[in-house]
Amino acid sequence: MKVTAEHGENQQVTLTIEVEAAELGKAVERAAKQLAGRVNIPGFRRGKAPRKIVERHVGRDALMQEAFDLIAPKAFGEALDDQKIEPVTRPDIDIITLEEGKDLVFKAAVTPRPEVHLGEYKGISVPKEEAKVTDEEVEQRLKTFQDRQSTMVDVPEGAAVENGDFTTLDFKGLVDGKPFEGGEGKDYPLQIGSGSFIPGFEDQLVGARVGEERDVSVTFPEDYHTAALAGKPAVFKCTVRSIKRKELPALDDALAKKVSKFGTLDELRADVRKNMEEAAERKAENDQKTAAIDKATENVTVDIPPVMVENRVSSMIQEMAMRLEQQGMKFERYLQYANTDIQKLREQYREAAEKNVRTDLMLEEVAKAENIKVEAADLDAEVAGMAAAYGATPHQVQKIIKEQGRVGDLAATVLRKKTAQFIIDNIAK
Repeated sequence: MKVTAEHGENQQVTLTIEVEAAELGKAVERAAKQLAGRVNIPGFRRGKAPRKIVERHVGRDALMQEAFDLIAPKAFGEALDDQKIEPVTRPDIDIITLEEGKDLVFKAAVTPRPEVHLGEYKGISVPKEEAKVTDEEVEQRLKTFQDRQSTMVDVPEGAAVENGDFTTLDFKGLVDGKPFEGGEGKDYPLQIGSGSFIPGFEDQLVGARVGEERDVSVTFPEDYHTAALAGKPAVFKCTVRSIKRKELPALDDALAKKVSKFGTLDELRADVRKNMEEAAERKAENDQKTAAIDKATENVTVDIPPVMVENRVSSMIQEMAMRLEQQGMKFERYLQYANTDIQKLREQYREAAEKNVRTDLMLEEVAKAENIKVEAADLDAEVAGMAAAYGATPHQVQKIIKEQGRVGDLAATVLRKKTAQFIIDNIAK
């Protein structure tokens, strides 16, 4: 077999692979036997029809394609070994010569895994932030207990709308003096200051009283999701129908008893502080770990092929679409709601995708350098964790992984996790 390599744009390599005519001839004979065993040929039992009959029945092109499919994978694998290429894309195959009696010639275009030059990854120095919790933060958390036990009450008669109030409104929007679709509402609930409406709308309702009519003048944002209204000035004729405010209970022992197992506010406060300090410590540790991986990634020198980044972008968007589907929202509907399109979304993901690819390449290279391997116990632990997360059994998860052909992906994920932990375990003390 003869192999030549031609380097093209975007780091793509095109291999020209030549296989001797004798090897192709053997593959044609094997292909005829395989086809004879798969197709029904009148007058012959399966697998017993002679090659000429098989060829006449299925056609010469089909026979030669079957032969190619038998011989090409092995030839392609040997060509990769010959050129010391580890592909990161599926080959784009172009058959040049496929005739019995002649050498088989085909081209396979692939993108090789880029060469990765590691920088510092052991003994990385990254500071761990001090896990601080202030008195103000504790009191703010305690106020959430108040908020959960709050009640909504009508404001005193004659009181005006204040920021934070909960109102109901009747409104009718006009653009160029004419109503527009979706611009009218009755008894519409709106918290003033929530930013739910067009900028400036809620501010102009401050000071209004129940029953008062008020004109609110605004301009739709240039990127408004309804193109016909984008950038247009509008007037909303509004009438305030009701005003309610939150009434908070006292922050005292009675509240502590109601919302917790503690008998006093001081006990609840101490428990809140303890939990917040533990959470702050976990965050500081996780931030340090993330910083170590980020620094090891920054220290890498690698020229990432664009196709790797684009493939990662596609994977990230696919995962996003699946999450949306699980939440009951179609991906297309999300794009409309977010006033974006697939190309803009891909651009938004590209920077994160490139960082992810760079990190994965770094971890894979460190794994080679440190001879880190994935053991059966590592895979079992990963499967067990996945099973617990999804409320399934390890056996069910293993079955799904095998059926979807993702065993290799699972092993690669576990290897990267083990390698990341190696870097973390070697952070400079």
